Amino acid sequence: TTDPLLAEYARVLQRGVAANGLLQAAVSGTTAPAIPASPVANGGSLTTLSATPLARQLRTVLQLIAAQQQLGMRRQVFMVSMGGFDSHANQMRDQPGHMAQVAGAIDYFMSSLQGMGMLNNVTLFTASDFGRTLVSNGDGSDHGWGSHHFVAGGAVRGGRILGRFPDLAFGSPDDIGSGRLLPSTAVAQLAASLGGWMGLNASEQALVLPGLGAFGPPPVLF
Repeated sequence: TTDPLLAEYARVLQRGVAANGLLQAAVSGTTAPAIPASPVANGGSLTTLSATPLARQLRTVLQLIAAQQQLGMRRQVFMVSMGGFDSHANQMRDQPGHMAQVAGAIDYFMSSLQGMGMLNNVTLFTASDFGRTLVSNGDGSDHGWGSHHFVAGGAVRGGRILGRFPDLAFGSPDDIGSGRLLPSTAVAQLAASLGGWMGLNASEQALVLPGLGAFGPPPVLF
């Protein structure tokens, strides 16, 4: 084709097909532990951990970690996701099952890493667009600000709460309205610590996180 847009689209598509072939070839030679078929809640019903999308995504990550040498990767970053936490309604019914799925999937992932001898080389952390309010809307909770997250891995100095635990009382200094919590630790601070673990020095952290200077030093995670 002589159309520049179509020609570039064709090149991108061809690169994608070629990359997928390389990926499939590398992954086909790897093994990852099977996901347990243990029962977990799914809303008002039951499913198995092996049927949950989050656990399946993490198994794919395990395969890609195992294939890092074939892929020529020194550092890998993966994002997996799970929906259902925007709990404006049915929160009491759905949230326990969602949390059980997260717990089961992460336990499977970390246990598998340990068996692969990779636990010290991988760090997992949770993230979200926003937290939830402390005030109920009658059937759930609405969009908040601060929330709790965790970091796990063999290199992590675990067993600690970082930042200042909020006062959960309504109208406290941490409540900026309707039970929305003011976070004590910025996302940039967490990102700086994770970036340091991946090899970024202080000046490089400031470059990729231009807002970091507005906050305190990064938490010591490792």
